[in-house]
Amino acid sequence: MSAAADAGIVVVGASLAGLRGAEALRRNGYAGRLTLIGDEPHRPYDRPPLSKHVLSGELALDATELPLLVALDADWRLGHAAVGLDRVARTIRLADGAVLAYDRLLITTGAQARPWPAASGGALANIFTLRGRDDAAHLRAALARGPRRVLIVGAGLIGCEAASCCRDLGLPVTLLDPNPTPLARSLGTWIGGMIAECLKDSGVAFHPSARVLRFEGDASGRVVRADLADGRTIEADLVIVALGATRATDWLRDAGLMADAGGVTCDGACRVLAADGTTCPDIYAAGDVARWPNPLYGGRLVSVEHWGNAVAQGAHAARNMVAPAEDQHGYDHLPAFWSSQFGINIKAVGLSEGADSVAIVQGSRASRRFLAVYGRAGRSIAAVSFDQARWLPAYAEAIMAGSPYPPIRDASDQGRFATREPGFPPPRAASHADEARHV
Repeated sequence: MSAAADAGIVVVGASLAGLRGAEALRRNGYAGRLTLIGDEPHRPYDRPPLSKHVLSGELALDATELPLLVALDADWRLGHAAVGLDRVARTIRLADGAVLAYDRLLITTGAQARPWPAASGGALANIFTLRGRDDAAHLRAALARGPRRVLIVGAGLIGCEAASCCRDLGLPVTLLDPNPTPLARSLGTWIGGMIAECLKDSGVAFHPSARVLRFEGDASGRVVRADLADGRTIEADLVIVALGATRATDWLRDAGLMADAGGVTCDGACRVLAADGTTCPDIYAAGDVARWPNPLYGGRLVSVEHWGNAVAQGAHAARNMVAPAEDQHGYDHLPAFWSSQFGINIKAVGLSEGADSVAIVQGSRASRRFLAVYGRAGRSIAAVSFDQARWLPAYAEAIMAGSPYPPIRDASDQGRFATREPGFPPPRAASHADEARHV
């Protein structure tokens, strides 16, 4: 037996997807050696509470640790990131110099917060990102010191949740975004405009269509203001940068895989593709880092940063890892996410990207309690509810079935409705750095 075979299965990424994948390996009968590698010193933990309950102080950091659902009997290598992969030798190099062999590999390294460039003030003190447990701990401690003005750059889910939390703590907050409304790229400006109303009602100073050029600091190196592209300046002694994430793929730079800042490309069975487009039968990927052709959306390559996908795809990849080559199951998944902000529970299913129409089919926008459905070319592709999730499962089923838009009419609590354009901002011009590349 080869040394690689003796090494068993290695999971790189001690994340939600990695943990649930490892558990699925055991449930599917894998009894060999199992190793989990994580760049953080912590056991896998739940990320959604970080921008909600942890920042507010309602939940202790230790309470976010994920429970073990299966006895893993695994070797944990925590606190040392993977920095290289040799597919020929079947080895993984760690930051501490260790080299680990593998027979099969599951990549679940997830994503990392997009930092502010150091050249334009990103290295100043009191500028934070929020992605991991340590980020939440440092930011929570800084917020507890009572900053005079918090500035949040980016009005996506994390930015809006952080703004809501800061207001709950009684802190003055300014929120900037380059788009006309919060969540404009995921929900459109018509629905996103309702979030803007919530921001205003809660006392958040929201500046739409605003771009930060640089941050300025004082003599001690602490941030004091932001310089905007339109010439304005905004004072701040604490900044949260919430500008999305890049996939954690740097360690694969010389591995000859189809991987870049947008993710690791897989086939429909979660097997990673080499740079030449061929399948790597011994390497799989799951969770935020994976990019795969989703049959629910015409085989379009998608990557999904949602809790439910991490759980489902981790388990699906694990099942295929221990199955014969002729018994590889394709992975189809309807993305879903939820958010709690400004007293509203938001739940969504599907991918709204490319939608050409939206309709509120339950409730009303004025009441801030509604369910809206997105359509594209006459088909339902996504739905979102604001404190009105009763019918959301039914719409999820209709979306998966490819039902016409809108799929449900004449429901018992449904009034008249009209469709309109969602108001998505035009696509951003791709920079050279954003272009997909093989590494």
